[in-house]
Amino acid sequence: MRKREYDEDDVRVRPGKGSRPRTRIRPAHEDAVPAFVMAVDRGRFTCLVEAGERTTVTAMKARELGRKGIVVGDRVRLVGDASGRPDTLARIVRVEPRRSMLRRSADDTEATDGIERPVVANADQLVIVTALADPPPRPRMIDRILVAAYDAEIEPLLCLTKSDLAPPDELVALYDPLGVPYIVVHKGGELEELRERLADRLSVLVGHSGVGKSTLVNALVPDAERAVSQVNPVTGRGRHTSTSAVALELPGGGWIIDTPGVRSFGLAHVSPDNVLHAFPDLVEGTVHCPKGCTHFGDGCALDDWVRQGHADPARLASLRRLLASREGDPDPEASHAD
Repeated sequence: MRKREYDEDDVRVRPGKGSRPRTRIRPAHEDAVPAFVMAVDRGRFTCLVEAGERTTVTAMKARELGRKGIVVGDRVRLVGDASGRPDTLARIVRVEPRRSMLRRSADDTEATDGIERPVVANADQLVIVTALADPPPRPRMIDRILVAAYDAEIEPLLCLTKSDLAPPDELVALYDPLGVPYIVVHKGGELEELRERLADRLSVLVGHSGVGKSTLVNALVPDAERAVSQVNPVTGRGRHTSTSAVALELPGGGWIIDTPGVRSFGLAHVSPDNVLHAFPDLVEGTVHCPKGCTHFGDGCALDDWVRQGHADPARLASLRRLLASREGDPDPEASHAD
């Protein structure tokens, strides 16, 4: 067989860099319009453009944002077609600095390394919705959501539903030392006090399934049409009817963000110091605590601080209860499907 002769066509030549070198300079997008993220669905973002005539726009995230996450409640900037016409798509090129970020961890195990799951951005009030009966309240779940609120520096509000089935006194007394404000409501009852607390604010509603959260949302925003379901009479648990977070504008001003019912609320990302800072009457008492004090065992200076009359013993008990809830998921119901 004749030996093959090679020529210049057989030589592989690496292509040149071209005449346009890469640069880290990004366009300023000075013409980008401000918008508010109302919903997120599989990489598409429903945004409200409030400048001029209010328009609802579908947008996608620009590649230049990289892995930066965008959640409901974010204030963003859009370029492209922001007309909101059918089959148009804008592009999110900037996420404005956030005032707050409510987060929860995947769970409380070391295997997850405290992976955070952003819930909503820029909320200034966290409404913890819990039923007084059917299903019964879960104080330990409430504790964990409170810890997340204190960590995010969001004001909590306890909303107790189904008061026609059980009295609120015992649960109210449990959270009285924390100074958490509360509202008591029932189906078909007056919601004027709740509307006043929600007016002109961005509030996020959180609670486990079956507590009547979607029913409450439908009463506050009549055209919301959030799906509702009944509590399972055998398990005493509800089903998830809200599948994703969505922001809804209140008729009297303000916004509420309805979130899916949660089975658990991981707190692996929360520092104990952030919880402690929600108790200004106790912070000074930790000055003489030993290094690495967990504020649970012997040697904690908070016990002497309370004995000297600087703080209410019930406040210290509440702090330790919240810190205990942060250490792991103490709610045996939390690991089960609702």
